[in-house]
Amino acid sequence: MRSTDSDLVTYQDVEAAALRLQGTANLTPVVTSRTVNDRTRSQVFFKCENFQRTGSFKFRGAYSALSKLSPAQRQLGVVTYSSGNHAQAIALSGQLLGIPTAIVMPQDAPVVKQEATRGYGAEIVFYDRASIRREELCEQLAQERGALIIPPFDHVDVIPGQGTAAKELIEAVGQLDLLLVCCGGGGLLSGCAIAADALSPGCRVVGVEPEAGDDMTRSFQTQTWQSVTHPDTIADGARTLRPGDLTLPLVLRYVQGMVTVSDEALLRSMFFLWERMKLLVEPTGALATAALLEGIASAPGGRVGVIISGGNADIQQLTRLRTS
Repeated sequence: MRSTDSDLVTYQDVEAAALRLQGTANLTPVVTSRTVNDRTRSQVFFKCENFQRTGSFKFRGAYSALSKLSPAQRQLGVVTYSSGNHAQAIALSGQLLGIPTAIVMPQDAPVVKQEATRGYGAEIVFYDRASIRREELCEQLAQERGALIIPPFDHVDVIPGQGTAAKELIEAVGQLDLLLVCCGGGGLLSGCAIAADALSPGCRVVGVEPEAGDDMTRSFQTQTWQSVTHPDTIADGARTLRPGDLTLPLVLRYVQGMVTVSDEALLRSMFFLWERMKLLVEPTGALATAALLEGIASAPGGRVGVIISGGNADIQQLTRLRTS
């Protein structure tokens, strides 16, 4: 990879994104738990992006990117591909900015995310994960319509938008010793790591993936792009097949570690957040929490930030998993 790849997004871009989001994105709460502090022997701060507009951090990057489009680009519209959270974020951002949106979405995407995406006014184009590459279908639609593609994570305006979550967290609670971030394609992780590097020097940033979707973890370890095929995990927002061309260089530069958690650990942590902290979180949104509660990543005696990335849970489906 080129040495300049990790210079394409900087903390100044995160600051600019924060200004674009001001007054539009929610300033999400930071919550604490004495039970978690006692259990982990640390002081833990949860940044609750499940309370963000559209129910996840994805709104930050989507609005950041769409708000920069020229009037001519806005008129042509945008297309993207997403299992649900980026879909909703693009749909609402397009609605707010008057931009037509079309979303390439897998047929098995959670119904709650499908319905919300339609509710924000987007067109949904379904595909079969087993037979069609979503990127190719998205490219085809973009060419046919003359629309612009805004991918879910690998974009110079999306990444700094996502990084505003860590910016807000550190500005609210002060310096951190450890920051745990959920990871799918690496947009949130790389953006947050850039913010942490600028605002909390010395903070160890660790990304967390599901075991079945460990493409970023293996890429981090080998320092080259690794991929997975149809990852089978309940963390539907982390079923990415490969790190991005932008996100991997940024992760290698700004992130200090990568870990994985099992689906069983993910469910335990998700239900802990539901039942003990009264936070409705989806499986992907609980990745960072799982790494902490399972003791996979820790900072005894230290200050720990945890990004809860989203709350668009299919409650009926997930409660069946617990009772099965």
